[in-house]
Amino acid sequence: MATVQSRLVFYFPGFDPLDAAAHHLRYQRAAALAGKTWDVAYEVGKLESTPAGDHFTVDARIGEKNTRSSIFVYDHNDIISHLRSTSVAQQVASGFKAGAGIIAEGAAVRYFRYAWRFGLFFIFPFLLMLAGGAATVAITFLPWLFGLSAWLCLLSVPVAALFFVKAFLPFAERFHTLHLYADWRFALAVGRDDPLAREWIEDKAQAVLLALEQPSEEILVVSHSMGASLALAVIGRVLELQPDALKGRKLSFSTLGGAALQCAFLSSATRLRQSIGKVAHHPEVTWFDIQCLTDPIHLYRCNTAHLAGHEDAQQPTIVPIRFKHSLSTERYKKNKRNFLRMHRQYVLGPDRKSGFDFTLMTAGPLPVASFAGLESQQPPVL
Repeated sequence: MATVQSRLVFYFPGFDPLDAAAHHLRYQRAAALAGKTWDVAYEVGKLESTPAGDHFTVDARIGEKNTRSSIFVYDHNDIISHLRSTSVAQQVASGFKAGAGIIAEGAAVRYFRYAWRFGLFFIFPFLLMLAGGAATVAITFLPWLFGLSAWLCLLSVPVAALFFVKAFLPFAERFHTLHLYADWRFALAVGRDDPLAREWIEDKAQAVLLALEQPSEEILVVSHSMGASLALAVIGRVLELQPDALKGRKLSFSTLGGAALQCAFLSSATRLRQSIGKVAHHPEVTWFDIQCLTDPIHLYRCNTAHLAGHEDAQQPTIVPIRFKHSLSTERYKKNKRNFLRMHRQYVLGPDRKSGFDFTLMTAGPLPVASFAGLESQQPPVL
């Protein structure tokens, strides 16, 4: 198979509360593991800020062959940080308001209809907070429940408050509950094309157009989790602003644990569904969706283009993988019941060779489009 010497990568991260610098550090760790596993010498450059966005280069060497990838990181951590800058009470109230909006727009019903595990993921942080609130109320009224003096409420009220703040909230934050509320608020903003989301999309579309001015053998747009919605919105906007932006260039569009339908299922998400159509119909785009059964935080086996109303488009290739093929038995056994950890595994380093590896796909010598036909148990030949 022919190898690639230069690659332009646009990376749209998802759920994790990390900025570009933190994603850069994570990439360095993943590349270190991948390098040992695949016997590839990866050299990850420093993170630089440019008008086209925060980016770093990665050189991959196998013998005398070298591949250089320029990776632009378009995270949305600033928005999530802004949404989390208010009090806990305000974050909880805003989170429940967003959840109600998602239900009202019919998205929640569609989650359960097409990917029930994602539906459970949607309701999980709300049920968890309701359970914590119920326990707090129960502690408050313990004297009354046991027929004791009402004066004992002077003790039970501070005890209940202490339980909620010092016991329940730290427990809830193990599951990033408040972060999830902010994430759902932003998902609603993306679907509704609110200014909060639209300004970010417009800014990144301009950044991508600037980055596209540099030559490369191939282009990769890769997204993780909710980053799929943002990647589709941005690339769709790029093709609106400059229809011939990809003229003569091949683009691979890869979604990892893609959750674009998280936003696209909203009845108001007309513009996002239009962007999905632009990407799906484009003749220069090879779109494939890498999915894993043990990751519940995506819409498993769902075809984004079809369910967004573009049945006539070239449908993305759904590529199933198993993390147990890339992790050691001990590591997989330790992490497989941690649904957040499994969701992150797409972009983390491997313990052994398999059909998919994030570093190999984004910075290795193989053409990205070759990963659209990968077999999870079968490592590619370098």
